[in-house]
Amino acid sequence: MQTKIVITGGPGTGKSTVIEELCNRNFTCMPEISREVTLNAREKGIEQLFLTKPLLFSELLLEGRINQFTEAEQKNNKMVFFDRGIPDVHAYMNYISIDYPSTYIHKSNLYRYDYIFLMPPWEEIYISDNERYENFEQALAIHNHLERTYKDLNYPIIEVPTGSVTNRTDFILNCIK
Repeated sequence: MQTKIVITGGPGTGKSTVIEELCNRNFTCMPEISREVTLNAREKGIEQLFLTKPLLFSELLLEGRINQFTEAEQKNNKMVFFDRGIPDVHAYMNYISIDYPSTYIHKSNLYRYDYIFLMPPWEEIYISDNERYENFEQALAIHNHLERTYKDLNYPIIEVPTGSVTNRTDFILNCIK
């Protein structure tokens, strides 16, 4: 039986850095795909797909994250880590107050994870860039929507304390043991 572990949180909380550390320790990790979706849209002339066509963006993310989930099941690994999970899609839609099909919640209930690790907002490490347009206050609001979404889906949430990448990664691995 495979253990599926989500590392989620608002933008700029260190998720991808911890995922990189897990990869460096030879764990199987599924990367965040929203940057890939954003960059593909830019190649087609849409600067910020999430802002201009949020429902299309979320549909592409939902499809991509479901594909990651099923791809992970094909791997012969005891544990797989995900940089964000399927429920993140409708958490973000709730954040921007956009209606979305009920299939989003259905899919979140259909494809279940074993552990949810929530990275809290951490202003000292927060950086904006070309794909991350949110300010820190918006990152706080996103964090709250993510937490509420996973709780509404009856997931126990484990909050990862701030600290070095090594300490945060060790914390996650110790919780799984």
